[in-house]
Amino acid sequence: MSMDRFRLDGRVALVTGASGALGAEFARTLAGAGARVVLAARRVEAMQVLARQLTDVHVTALDVTDLDSVRRALDGAEAWAGTPVDLLVNNSGIAIPGASLEQSDQDWARVMGVNLDGARRMSVAVAARLVEAGRPGAIVNVASILGLRQGAGVSAYATSKAALIQLTKQHALEWARHGIRVNALAPGYVETDINRDFFATDHGQAQIRRIPQRRLGRPEELSGPLLLLASDAGAFMTGSVLVADGGHLLSPL
Repeated sequence: MSMDRFRLDGRVALVTGASGALGAEFARTLAGAGARVVLAARRVEAMQVLARQLTDVHVTALDVTDLDSVRRALDGAEAWAGTPVDLLVNNSGIAIPGASLEQSDQDWARVMGVNLDGARRMSVAVAARLVEAGRPGAIVNVASILGLRQGAGVSAYATSKAALIQLTKQHALEWARHGIRVNALAPGYVETDINRDFFATDHGQAQIRRIPQRRLGRPEELSGPLLLLASDAGAFMTGSVLVADGGHLLSPL
């Protein structure tokens, strides 16, 4: 297979949650493969720092929980690119840890509102524009191994990611006839500035020892799986869940 199939020249990619570590890495990966990239998140200043490191990028404010914000972001992206977004990476996500008996309805709703409803809202909006334009496309939902297995004190987050995986499969089934592929990337524990201090604690180190590779992932180690799902190299993949977790799901109960 030619490595050219991993190229994204001529594609317009939008990454939600682009102000965070994973979103920024995804944006760099897509831009490096030739895509024109739309950086989308609520923290515009953080994205502007990233934008100065890249070429041919567009920065837009986006709140995935607000339909009007979604429409404005997509309108602006289309005006900038001259064509609809045809590659969406649903990366926005939040986690509010807590035992089920202690977690409030409000916290549960916030997690679902971003991780599940936000991804659905973005996917439907992008897919509708592609169908109207008669164009193919690809959607990559950033799920988690917690959507495939359980963890203590993360019921809202894990449930949202399990539902996102099912939503991925539903959308893949419905939109295949339109040439829109929908897949999920399920990372394991990846080290970022946000979690680095936790994983340095005794409890964090104990969790790392449960990973067969005995280490955390690095954001750039998700670049290959992302490109496979986003590019023509994965053209026969839709409804797939691609796990990148250092073997964590293989760890014995």
